[in-house]
Amino acid sequence: MKDTLKLAVVLTVIAVVAAGALAYVYDITKGPIAEVKRQAKLAALKQVLPMQFDNSPDQDVVTINAGVDKKGKPIQKTFYLAKQAGKVVGIAFEVVAPDGYAGNITSMVGIDAQGTTQGVVVLDFAETPGLGDKYAQPWFTDKLKGKTAKTDWRPKKDGGEFDTNSGATVTPRALLGSIGRGLKFVDAHREELLK
Repeated sequence: MKDTLKLAVVLTVIAVVAAGALAYVYDITKGPIAEVKRQAKLAALKQVLPMQFDNSPDQDVVTINAGVDKKGKPIQKTFYLAKQAGKVVGIAFEVVAPDGYAGNITSMVGIDAQGTTQGVVVLDFAETPGLGDKYAQPWFTDKLKGKTAKTDWRPKKDGGEFDTNSGATVTPRALLGSIGRGLKFVDAHREELLK
């Protein structure tokens, strides 16, 4: 009995010390991790917003309520505004295609103030190497520039505008569909974003 109590005390002390050490490390690394994430977001924003701007779009944001999810929680969409002399010259936003072949495909889309795409960067996906992952490369994302919400955001094989040049069908459908939906959402909320 005495040995069991001693063992319990030792394990408790070890657990408390380990928890304290983890909390300390978290506190120290929290700031640098947040800054690395901010820099990655800024890099993506600069890729999709090639126009000149004099603000920091990652900090000049507008959040719009986009309805509720299946659990009744509000869905918030964040838009990053690029401004020149206080006037909005571009908008960037993330879109998620939940129907990718291997799961979600998250992209950052940049448009000018008129709603024309300026760039698309795929941020996160797990598509098949050598097949689906090709759609994150410039040969495909460059085709998405200069398009609007009025574009038919489907592959040519589905009657749309985009030649996908590959055996993959699920990935381009998902990616193109998410961008098209995102652009239509922006068009529907243009006044709110440009004011």
